[in-house]
Amino acid sequence: MAPAPAETIEIPAAEPGAQPFLRILGQYLKDLSFENPNAPQSLAPQTTQPDINVSVNVNARNLAPNDYEVELQLEAKAMAQGKVMFAAEVRYAGAFRLENFPQQLTHAAVLIECPRMLFPFARQILAEATRNGGFPPLMLDPIDFAAMYQQRIKAQQGAAPNLTN
Repeated sequence: MAPAPAETIEIPAAEPGAQPFLRILGQYLKDLSFENPNAPQSLAPQTTQPDINVSVNVNARNLAPNDYEVELQLEAKAMAQGKVMFAAEVRYAGAFRLENFPQQLTHAAVLIECPRMLFPFARQILAEATRNGGFPPLMLDPIDFAAMYQQRIKAQQGAAPNLTN
């Protein structure tokens, strides 16, 4: 699920002199999956540290002219000696209202500030799921959503056709 491009989001004009305001209307767990396919063997003491791969994705969609649903997806997979120790996926979302945002800042606010607010909750859910699965809690380091946003913009610009030729 890719976020809606900035060009398709309907954004009302900001009122002159009004301060931009971001409000969380609600937040919720959309999906939680935890797999421990090799238990109880995977829970035995290990001689080496497992390889843990984590991926992060952010998706957004318009709900109303100023309202957006932002979904933060965290996936983690731990492997040891060629076997899956655990695989976890958390999809945590929130509904946000952005008022008086200049049009050129709305896209960045939705894909940077909104997931930044959701992250601590999604991180806690992932940590509890791994702990409840019999492993030490997986505590993710903070994520730089601004850098992720910049990478996404660069990737989209690189994929755009060159119309100057």
